[in-house]
Amino acid sequence: MSEEKKACDLCGLTVEVSGFTLKLKTGEQKYFCCDGCKGIYQMLNEDQVLAE
Repeated sequence: MSEEKKACDLCGLTVEVSGFTLKLKTGEQKYFCCDGCKGIYQMLNEDQVLAE
């Protein structure tokens, strides 16, 4: 992750901790502020998320 702060791809809060990411089948990387947001996004978009 770059030095520039990213916004959570679910709720919009600033991503303070790295590691909460998902890679989509399109190759796009999604960033999240917490494991809760990551899990909700993954559940709602399971057809687009690459299997880990």
